[in-house]
Amino acid sequence: MNAKMMNAKMLMPAAALLWLGTAVAITAQQAPPVPSQLKVTIDAQQTSAPVSKYIYGQFIEHIGSTMYSSVWAEMLDDRKFYFPIKAEAAEADAQQQGGPFRMRLRKWHPVGPEASVVMDKEKPFVGDQSPRIALDSATPHGIRQSGLALVKGKQYTGRIYLRGTPGSKVKVSLIWGAGENDRQTVSFAALTNEYRKLPLSFIAKADATDGAIEITGTGKGDFHIGTLSLMPADNIHGFRPDTTAQLSKIKMGFWRYGGNYTSGLIWYHIVGDIDKRPPDFDYAWNAMQSNDLGLDEFMTLCKLIGVEPYISVNAGFGDSHSAAEEVEYMNGSVNTHMGAERARNGHPEPYHVKFWNIGNEPWGRWQLGRTDSKYFMLKHNEFAKAMRQVDPSIVLIASGLFLENTNVPREQRAKYVGNLESLYGTEADWTGSFLKDCWGNFDIVAEHWYASGGHHWDLEKAKTLGADKANEDAYVKVDMSVLESSRYAADTVRLKAEEWQGYQKRFPAIVEKKIPLSIDEYAYFNATPGGGGPFGGMTLRQDLAYGMILNEMLRYTDFLTMGAQTTGVALVDFNRTSATINALGLLYQLYGEQFGGGAIPVALTGNSPQPAPKYPAGSPDQPEKTSGSPTYPLDMFAALSPDRKYVVLSVVNATEAEQKFDLNVSGVHLGGPSKLLLLTGQSLTALNRVGQAPQVDVKEIAIGDVPGTITVAPISVNIYRFAITQMAQ
Repeated sequence: MNAKMMNAKMLMPAAALLWLGTAVAITAQQAPPVPSQLKVTIDAQQTSAPVSKYIYGQFIEHIGSTMYSSVWAEMLDDRKFYFPIKAEAAEADAQQQGGPFRMRLRKWHPVGPEASVVMDKEKPFVGDQSPRIALDSATPHGIRQSGLALVKGKQYTGRIYLRGTPGSKVKVSLIWGAGENDRQTVSFAALTNEYRKLPLSFIAKADATDGAIEITGTGKGDFHIGTLSLMPADNIHGFRPDTTAQLSKIKMGFWRYGGNYTSGLIWYHIVGDIDKRPPDFDYAWNAMQSNDLGLDEFMTLCKLIGVEPYISVNAGFGDSHSAAEEVEYMNGSVNTHMGAERARNGHPEPYHVKFWNIGNEPWGRWQLGRTDSKYFMLKHNEFAKAMRQVDPSIVLIASGLFLENTNVPREQRAKYVGNLESLYGTEADWTGSFLKDCWGNFDIVAEHWYASGGHHWDLEKAKTLGADKANEDAYVKVDMSVLESSRYAADTVRLKAEEWQGYQKRFPAIVEKKIPLSIDEYAYFNATPGGGGPFGGMTLRQDLAYGMILNEMLRYTDFLTMGAQTTGVALVDFNRTSATINALGLLYQLYGEQFGGGAIPVALTGNSPQPAPKYPAGSPDQPEKTSGSPTYPLDMFAALSPDRKYVVLSVVNATEAEQKFDLNVSGVHLGGPSKLLLLTGQSLTALNRVGQAPQVDVKEIAIGDVPGTITVAPISVNIYRFAITQMAQ
């Protein structure tokens, strides 16, 4: 996960941080004049490379609720007892671990005297320790975890591993209230000195937002808890049926498994018996990882939601041998060492994972095991050789970083910001170093970006910053209109396209060998009031920006073939018991269905150019040419459907006024049933929440004859499907 706009290692909207400390403000850009009548022409005979299905990919990382409470159905935190068990105040039970994405840890607490619970390190069941509970013949001693969400009448199943002094009696209770009878209990006796796996099954008799599970025992001696698990009984191979059902509606192409998390990941700890995988501390995100949702589980998830897998290997603390063995585990036959291990774990058929990324943002100072580019290029080549020896068919993706003003090393900033020419091809130029030193050892180059509206990176201010200052200090507040803030992130896409075209000129072999670009991490955080994002929900305002992002990405199908929005679960709104597709999910569903893999972009022109750039090119938010189509204030993209039966036109109106345009289509004859798919809501802050009526939806509106003048609703994303009766000769 990109950290150019992160505080330490944790993603935060940059503007939210910057506004606290900057007094500089820049007024919004003056809008260019709009012609009295906007005219748009589509030429269906001028086509570009078909849209790749991989352009609608998603990124996922083991950060809080992005995996474990959203798609994975496990209800218990720290189920392998990584942390000590102490009698702490109830308000500390929901300890904040210091990061976004609901990174919370519900803790275990003693039942009875704290001294009766000891973390036994001599014979732990898994990891470094397991709780040993000293018994009393009359008073129950044990542990408890609160904060469970329970649904009346729902069944919950699981397992617990116990061993204990013969004659001890252990009870496991699911609790939904404060009354004596507000619980269901399962009892176990006849324990031995060896751990036994015992089944758990409960039915909640009432709804609860602060339910609990309690494990207590009575008798003489003690008992040990190895681990335990509790899930709703309707889980699908460990996954939530509600969130996965919503995600499966969206044509997402692929999910990328990676991020900062992988730079310290020991992948051997995320395969095998799920209860015997040791928990690890993730120093990238300062969080404990239970390692429950590992490689085999990720493959199950990809199958459930209908996407291809994409895996990033650990090139931080990891080595080429472990990366090669990871490829062999996933793709090797049962006759290979690691393929046989996969088969022993219940998966005899190879997964045939196609896409593999060597490292995650290895250029980032926040990455574990970071080295300078000179040494990482050697490392990349070693990884590529080892991984391809195992499976020559894999597609290797290099973790690039375009050279732009924000990426100038801090100690060189005063000298080189705004004067980058001499840095191209040096160690400061990571993408250039891959192209110069790793040719033949990658198939695709990756780039990441994160953008946040409401500010601008100021070139002149950056030149004055010392080496001890972060790039974020060069941002200044900007008052933006709805349209400007919506276009802000699309300008980042345009900038990346311009930068890649610059590399194509410096390294012509990119074009000759058809090396594509993958933006396999990106996100837009609109820091304006009601702007939306992972901290306030995905709003209609986000949809306007992402519609323009996708339109801009689809303009470069000749080289931009992959994309992964951060994160996959950002497409659904969920709580602990249910889920619904949110506004952003509706947008990706709409684009995936209408501009899916195989759609053929066609030329679109207009008589109203986008505004000229206001700031010097090279900043992370200022391309040489403003993004968008020549149809200001609207943003448009057009394509033929894969079967060439429709002209499909996207129109994003990120203004709060109705807009009109005249449409002329050449190269085809239109007629017959056509339709408009209209995505909008009552306000910019409209959003879809679990348990509430949707505020953002997609309406299908029939169109008779194709109108010469089209009226576009305010704050809306519109997809027109015009039926083709005949291709022009």
